[in-house]
Amino acid sequence: MPILLKRIKIIESKIDEFLDLISDASLIFQKGVNYYLHGNKEEFENRLKSVSEYERKADEIRVEIERNLYIHTLIPESRGDVLGIMEHTDDVIDIMKETLILFSIESPETIPELTELFEEVTEASIQGVDFMVKAVRAFFKDLQAVYDHIHKVYFYEKEADKIAEKLKRKIFKSNLELSKKLHLSRFVTSVEKVSDYAEDVCDRLSICVIKRQI
Repeated sequence: MPILLKRIKIIESKIDEFLDLISDASLIFQKGVNYYLHGNKEEFENRLKSVSEYERKADEIRVEIERNLYIHTLIPESRGDVLGIMEHTDDVIDIMKETLILFSIESPETIPELTELFEEVTEASIQGVDFMVKAVRAFFKDLQAVYDHIHKVYFYEKEADKIAEKLKRKIFKSNLELSKKLHLSRFVTSVEKVSDYAEDVCDRLSICVIKRQI
């Protein structure tokens, strides 16, 4: 029994490490977008490299957690739920990396009057990720607190949607060429989508919480 408990503690520690990477990567992602908006391409590229490295480490830890759960047949009754949560959470850091890569490759044109709203939609998306991480932590440590964090994820996802719509309206009223408007609008959607992925994690978490309470 002590060996089993020790192994579970190791898994919990790895999950915490995994979630720390997601949380840190989201802050770096936000910095990266802001640097891009303000024309600091060098610092933007540095943040892209950092997010890519965090994504690689998160993948390694997720695979390690999965391997340990199967090899040591730990928590078999909820193993599928844990693995599903980990995989969906990993998707969040994946979409952040992919979005920064698109910025780097396609270099959408921005104009100063759009910067503030673009920063706001990025902030709302990252707030959603922050509370998603808190919700996942709570699932393993304080089940009663999960819904409090999930509620905030849903709030910030809706905020990101509203700000994104406002920003897109402003983009299409600007003097940019239509092709550039369409291009930039697609990037607004990409940034907004980060909060959608966080919401997807919480949808799955809600089901897992109900199953554990039955």
